[in-house]
Amino acid sequence: MKRVVVTGLGALTPIGNTVPAYVEALKAGKSGGGPITHFDASRFKTQFACEVKGFDPMAHLDRREARRLDRFSQFALVAAAEAMRDAGLADQLDQLDLDRAGVIWASGIGGLQTLENEIKQFLEGDGTPRYSPFLIPRMIIDIAAGHISMAYGFRGVNYATVSACASSSHALLDALESIRSGKQDVVIAGGSEAAITSTGVGGFNAMKALSTRNEDPATASRPFDSDRDGFVLGEGAGALILEELEHARKRNASIYAELAGGAATADAYHITAPHPEGLGAKKVMENAIRDAGLKPEAIDYVNVHGTSTSLGDVAEVKAIQQVFGEHAYALNISSTKSMTGHLLGAAGAIEAIAGVVALKHQFVPPTINHFTDDPDLDPRLNFTFNHAQERPLRNVLSNTFGFGGHNSSVIFRAYKD
Repeated sequence: MKRVVVTGLGALTPIGNTVPAYVEALKAGKSGGGPITHFDASRFKTQFACEVKGFDPMAHLDRREARRLDRFSQFALVAAAEAMRDAGLADQLDQLDLDRAGVIWASGIGGLQTLENEIKQFLEGDGTPRYSPFLIPRMIIDIAAGHISMAYGFRGVNYATVSACASSSHALLDALESIRSGKQDVVIAGGSEAAITSTGVGGFNAMKALSTRNEDPATASRPFDSDRDGFVLGEGAGALILEELEHARKRNASIYAELAGGAATADAYHITAPHPEGLGAKKVMENAIRDAGLKPEAIDYVNVHGTSTSLGDVAEVKAIQQVFGEHAYALNISSTKSMTGHLLGAAGAIEAIAGVVALKHQFVPPTINHFTDDPDLDPRLNFTFNHAQERPLRNVLSNTFGFGGHNSSVIFRAYKD
């Protein structure tokens, strides 16, 4: 079975618009929460989110191209471009077998703003269906993968994964298998999301899923805190260049880490609530550890799904304690969603990047915004509250779970030649 390594990273997040900026924000425990600026949210229950700041698509993309893209596709192209440059592939396209280079790109919702705008214009008109010819190609989730492949001429595998908040972790898993099996040499894998719209916020408000801490948005995302009241919606993109090890060696690529394994399971329990005992989460972590050829004691850090919901946080911790037993007390656990908010279909990608850079820099990002212990959580566990922690890291596990009971885990290993 072929080994798969990470040779490039790209990130566009609420706390940093490049990977270096993202890393510094993770180390500093920076919050991305603030009042919504994308639309007038004054009449909404939730009036804040974790928006990407200072993003100008025209600074990265051709003006005509940018106008034809939904924000989630703009994010995708920018993150993918950074990852390609980082991997040194942007200048080596003529050296690649482009039939063995692919793109697997995720989104949970896709072009929501495009759809919202077009429907609004129709309803405000005279009833004549004057829809834009770009409505469908701007809105559909797979279009981001298509645009990335066209940007670099990648003619290999090309599609989107959609599994709510687990979407981009499933993209990583599919990319892992396509390279392991020998079908691809290189895959750009990741995800993007741009759902901070009136429909996105209104819909999640109707489900009572979002925090309503409007008076203090910077501390609203509070995973594992007893006063948590829901997640904070985020946006952005994360891209990873995954490459077959020998292919990377032959071109003298710099290697961040090895994608050692992963797994996917289903709760088969409820459309939005996790299994209360974390059974699906338990099984997916066990399967991922087995797939990576490891024992639980080899994992040093778990980047948890940790959305800041009352049910989800407790169920995931129960699962961790079942999987790791006494070793759970030697682990670092943290939720980077406390800083970035929840990027839905892009969450798995930016959290995978957090795991990769944690291995590279040997630190654990914090779970910020912790004020009050939750009596339902074991106080002996190290949730890395409020401050990053330096420690030796060998293997990092990252969890992402989605509405519909979708569970995914990926494991990154410190690379050894």
